[in-house]
Amino acid sequence: MAISAALVKELRERTGAGMMECKKALTATDGDIDAAADNMRREGLAKADKKAGRVAAEGRVATALSSDRSVAILLEVNCETDFVGKNDDFVGFAEMAAQAALDNGPADVDALAEIEIDGESLDAKRRALVATLGENITIRRFRRIEAGEGRLDVYMHGSRIGSAVAVAGGEDALARDLAMHVAATAPAHLSADDVPQERRDAEKELLMAQARDSGKPEEIIEKMVEGRLRKFLGEITLMGQPFVKDPDMTVEKLCKQQNATIIDYARIEVGEGIEKKQEDFAAEVKAQAEKTA
Repeated sequence: MAISAALVKELRERTGAGMMECKKALTATDGDIDAAADNMRREGLAKADKKAGRVAAEGRVATALSSDRSVAILLEVNCETDFVGKNDDFVGFAEMAAQAALDNGPADVDALAEIEIDGESLDAKRRALVATLGENITIRRFRRIEAGEGRLDVYMHGSRIGSAVAVAGGEDALARDLAMHVAATAPAHLSADDVPQERRDAEKELLMAQARDSGKPEEIIEKMVEGRLRKFLGEITLMGQPFVKDPDMTVEKLCKQQNATIIDYARIEVGEGIEKKQEDFAAEVKAQAEKTA
């Protein structure tokens, strides 16, 4: 049976696959487009499973915000290359996943993957996208921020860093300003009270060892370490950091001035904590040349 260009075009639009792949699938099913689409889907999902072990450290952060601005989602979707991270289908999938997380309130990524959209699970859509784009794609994590009776705002720095801050009280622009601050400074904790004791103890031990090298008396060392520990806690906590728009005041002082309280905050950066494979391009080219010599 002759396979028409119109039939190939229809299958391409349905599956997102290449022209030759669509023609081959239609030829194998004697022009039965439904059977061809089913076969391509099964083959694509099998290919997606094979790609699951590959490192995916690129991608984007997607956000979703409720209409009343009381709930926000920050979600990280990863792929293998920056090129695919900018693909329209990849961007659309990331936005769909963030909206699904907002609408359904899943407990974790596994629960999010099982949510059905248009009769198909989100994970099935992810695997189909893997088959289409040819890279491992994963939903790595998401954070849900709720403002309660307060309000929140989100901030995106490009497509790789997303932040959200929920506040009670303060000026209208405060949540937005603080979200920008969080994106820029990446505070590990809200306040000094939230820093785990083991982290405090480890830092104090390090500071004590450094101070003793100075040869100063023990009572002087204790005071030196107390001051340095306070500085360290200020650097890693949102409330203790100098406000990026006015470094002469801390975020804590800014909130006191506006009679505001930070309810919650979150920041996600693409690829944070993922160990990337180091490519030696020159060695790769040399090895390829030796193979063809």
